[in-house]
Amino acid sequence: MSLTTENIGKANRHFLKSDFSVTSWDDLKPYYENLISRTINSKEDLIEWLLDRSELESALQENLAWRYIRMSCDNTNEKLQQDYNYYVREIDPNISPEDNKLNEKFIACPFSELLSETDYRNYLRNVKQRISLFRKENIPLLAELAEKQQLFGQISGAQTITYNNQEHTLQQASVWLKNTDRAIRETVYKKITARRLEDKKQLDDLYTNLIQLRHQVALNAGFKNFRDYSFAALERFDYSVEDCYRFHESIELEIKPVINQLEEYRKTKLDVAHLMPWDLAVDPTGKPPIKPFSNTQEMVEKTILCLKEIDPEFANCITLLDEMNRFDLDSRKGKSPGGYNYPLYETGVPFIFMNSTGQLRDLVTMVHESGHAVHAVLAHNLPFHEMRSCPSEVAELASMSMELLTMEHWHYFISDEKELKRAKLEHLTSLIEILPWIAIVDAFQQWVYLHPEHSVTEREQLFVQLYNRFSGSVVDWQGFENVKENLWQKQIHIFDSPFYYIEYGMAQLGAIALWKNYKTDATATIRNYKKALALGYTKSIGEIYKAAGVSFDFSATYIKELSQFVQSEIKELQK
Repeated sequence: MSLTTENIGKANRHFLKSDFSVTSWDDLKPYYENLISRTINSKEDLIEWLLDRSELESALQENLAWRYIRMSCDNTNEKLQQDYNYYVREIDPNISPEDNKLNEKFIACPFSELLSETDYRNYLRNVKQRISLFRKENIPLLAELAEKQQLFGQISGAQTITYNNQEHTLQQASVWLKNTDRAIRETVYKKITARRLEDKKQLDDLYTNLIQLRHQVALNAGFKNFRDYSFAALERFDYSVEDCYRFHESIELEIKPVINQLEEYRKTKLDVAHLMPWDLAVDPTGKPPIKPFSNTQEMVEKTILCLKEIDPEFANCITLLDEMNRFDLDSRKGKSPGGYNYPLYETGVPFIFMNSTGQLRDLVTMVHESGHAVHAVLAHNLPFHEMRSCPSEVAELASMSMELLTMEHWHYFISDEKELKRAKLEHLTSLIEILPWIAIVDAFQQWVYLHPEHSVTEREQLFVQLYNRFSGSVVDWQGFENVKENLWQKQIHIFDSPFYYIEYGMAQLGAIALWKNYKTDATATIRNYKKALALGYTKSIGEIYKAAGVSFDFSATYIKELSQFVQSEIKELQK
């Protein structure tokens, strides 16, 4: 099927009025009353009820999504902040108990178990979990958390430095860290880190407050700590806390030695006595940063060309986003940091947000988010909202695989063969380098929420211990110890999406395995990839990975195998 505006877009409403919009709880209440009071006499009635509920939930999700998107595009606009906060403060707290009533009605329905062996299996399991976690006393706490979690974006979005008599966002300033002049890199690095440290206490206080609120949510739900509550709330049925610890150990055992090798290589190539923090982004061979595009429209157009080489449907997807103005790509002051693909479950066409400054990492971010977008579109025709909403372990497989699949076609961005090899080398190196950081962030959060009464000093000390455990030992942090102990403050997920990060590591392994398959049999790999994405969340994580032709495995043996493959590709590119 070719993806066009004719065959994808907002479906005709059957349950909601065509002009329905969310302005107050009074707009919503009749629909919830209808669903709660409706008589269900058959399996067919139940499915119709579920579809009506899905229609309502999709409309609500999209309404909230647009409030968040607009706020993150301009977090200096008080009206946009108020619109978002109104939803989380006034609308969502009213929805929450009604949702629980609907969940209880669904489980109590004698026909629900007839769905247990169908594509509704995951949903049935997840609903039972949500009922067990629901507590009325948590409604105001979760609303407060939803509001406060956004403060990180406001604080970070306001951070700028002045260099060469010009104001730069920290994302824009990071371009200078790739400069071949070491003195420039050092100057800019010091400016960036100094600016971040200006907000250290504010971010410390914010995080401490978030920890306390989250701990209380866990206690209210009958858990000893927020870590265990989160594993239940994130519906991690396919792996355990112990599996995460084993993942950490595997990274320490198999990846840390590789990081040391890469850092020694960098130190030797740069010919420096001490490898400093400002030496980590520059090309180790002393070449200027790669400029794969001159502006974001060119980035979009070249992304489409790359995707067309893989599968024309993928290109059509991003063309569709472009036609529908579903992009905000440039970095600017007052814009939240980071990048995301926000699914829009009613329309079916997502929104891509990023902070481009014209670097190679922006190309990677663009194709990463394109993977999410393709996933959203391929799963859009599944009948039920919950089937289209995938866990992060699956969602990130789609996006991280797209990074590597498109890399085979980056010649559209970089025509010079030597520069193309350099770009691929930089990206493959980053695949290895990110794994210790993923382990650090996850282990850090595990400790934080198991010890909610810790002090700021204890938190900093613990972070340094974890950093030293997983990262390489070549970089010289002398004189920058305060920067090192606060590196966690730049990771948005820690603030607004607790425990959402280890999924990147799991998905990275799956993506490497899929890329390995692609290099052997491109046609079969893309067929399997599309098949897996089209499943949405109708199967278990392991089954979806299997459909993609890879394993959901993060053992030391598997990590070693994939790491050796990447290292062999790196060595080939270094020739």
